[in-house]
Amino acid sequence: MTNDRHRDLTRALNPKSIVVVGSKKADAYMWLRNYATFTAGPLYSVQIDPNEIPGIEAMGVTNFTSLMDVPGDVDYVMLAVPRPVAARVLADCAKKGVGGVALFTSGFAETGEDEGIKLQEQLLQIARDGNVTLIGPNCMGLYNRRLGIRQSAEQGHGEAGDVGFISQSGTHAINFGLVGEQHGVRVSTSVSIGNCIVLDVPDYIDYLADDPETKVIAMYIEGVKDGPRFVRSLRRAASMKPVVVWKGGVTDAGARATASHTGSLATSQAVFSAIVRQAGALQADSLEDTIDVVKALLYASPSSGGPLAATGRGMGLMAMTGGQSVVITDAFVNAGLDVPRLSDASYAELKSFFNIVGGSYQNPLDMGGTIGFGGSAGTLARLFGILDADANIDAVAMEMASGFLARMWAANPASLDGLLDTLAAHRDASPKPFVAVLQPQHVEDVVHQARMRVQERGIAVFASFDRAARALARAIDYHRFRAGLD
Repeated sequence: MTNDRHRDLTRALNPKSIVVVGSKKADAYMWLRNYATFTAGPLYSVQIDPNEIPGIEAMGVTNFTSLMDVPGDVDYVMLAVPRPVAARVLADCAKKGVGGVALFTSGFAETGEDEGIKLQEQLLQIARDGNVTLIGPNCMGLYNRRLGIRQSAEQGHGEAGDVGFISQSGTHAINFGLVGEQHGVRVSTSVSIGNCIVLDVPDYIDYLADDPETKVIAMYIEGVKDGPRFVRSLRRAASMKPVVVWKGGVTDAGARATASHTGSLATSQAVFSAIVRQAGALQADSLEDTIDVVKALLYASPSSGGPLAATGRGMGLMAMTGGQSVVITDAFVNAGLDVPRLSDASYAELKSFFNIVGGSYQNPLDMGGTIGFGGSAGTLARLFGILDADANIDAVAMEMASGFLARMWAANPASLDGLLDTLAAHRDASPKPFVAVLQPQHVEDVVHQARMRVQERGIAVFASFDRAARALARAIDYHRFRAGLD
């Protein structure tokens, strides 16, 4: 990204003033409601329809009938006007010297129709001639949690998150913010980028790579215009922080849908996967998968132990019953991780206290009968200590048997507090990655509340063995790549 483009995009994504052009009663003044939590400066409206203005002013928003009448500098404009007048308003944005424009309006080149293609070409020419930082068209624009700029009024606002998200789908951008927050994954900056007629995916990657608030970058993309530039930006970003890429349009039918959605050209899955891998980024295949991998990168990495601590594949597994011991083993091995025998020293110590009636101290540890289904804190901490000291073990995964414990947690919340204290103490002190698994079972209402409390402690918790294994395996892959081991 050139210095000028980087500066302009930084201004657009961190605005001190916002104008919504075209907000109307028919959509319940959606964009004004989305930006009602904007905290960094004034929010204005531009609307010429006299029937719409009273509703806008009733929201406490000052309305103007021309963008040129808005006082002061305008850093960000959400443009939600009918397709035929979009170019004329964009020209006003250029004259006003607006920092950036997100064009919500659709119906351009993605339609494949001559009229839509012609109108998009007009937008492109105006943006180029006027040096306008145009996001979209056909997009939901910006979500900045810290500044209270939202793509949906349901999204959270306030304290900044640490995950940047780029999306060629407005729906996926909104859902990443909403669903991610339920999993402890909060957005720093999210941009719904639509058709990308001025700025392309690499521009946003470059911005997030340099953004100090963003610790992990994730994205949903359907295609890019400049493949070599995308590779350069992806490689640079992945050398600085983890990058997770979810690619849409990987089937023939999906590729056709891609063309009609954003007008992007799809790339074969095999080629794209090779590009992502060689750049040192990680690939995901769904919204849930993307959030899982980001969660593992944020919370499963050890708090101590140095840069090589998260590169080993040897798993120490902890389950509550024999059947679960088998299933958790299969899940982690199928994800490409190892479940080795423990050291002789570990077995000698386990033999001194482990209850083998209904349990086993092989790896995985079938530990329900030893710690008790209430989770004896002292015994559990002792098991963690053994796995921490074992040179054959590089990371630890533990089942939190929801089927046995959820009702007890509901009746006695302090029993969960004690378990969480033990898990958090282990996570903080251990030089090895740690993940927990809290499966829904038949008590999802109780488990959901318990899962939120686990996440509040900064512990990576997953809803199944398979999801935990896949996410942790790819987090380890990233650290191995960075360490030059793969």
